[in-house]
Amino acid sequence: MKLVPLRDKVVVQRIEPEETTEGGIVLPDAAREHPTEGRVLSVGDGHTLRDGKHVHLQVTEGDRVLFSSYAGTEITVDGEDLLIMSESEILAIVE
Repeated sequence: MKLVPLRDKVVVQRIEPEETTEGGIVLPDAAREHPTEGRVLSVGDGHTLRDGKHVHLQVTEGDRVLFSSYAGTEITVDGEDLLIMSESEILAIVE
């Protein structure tokens, strides 16, 4: 199933962090935080300003992005955990 987000919404798949530190220490699940990095799977068509001008989103499909740990709404589609969030919840694009 393909999700097509509306307006300024973006569908993001979290990128899981490494399970070990650089020093080789394995981190238990309780010590790991929610991943705050993800890959954009699909984007909406933008939004309309009050003056009627249409604005496209800055992020595109395939972008690697950073967001806060509480951003978006978690959903499960075909057994895959995804996030739907507004573009304004995205903090940066990782290049």
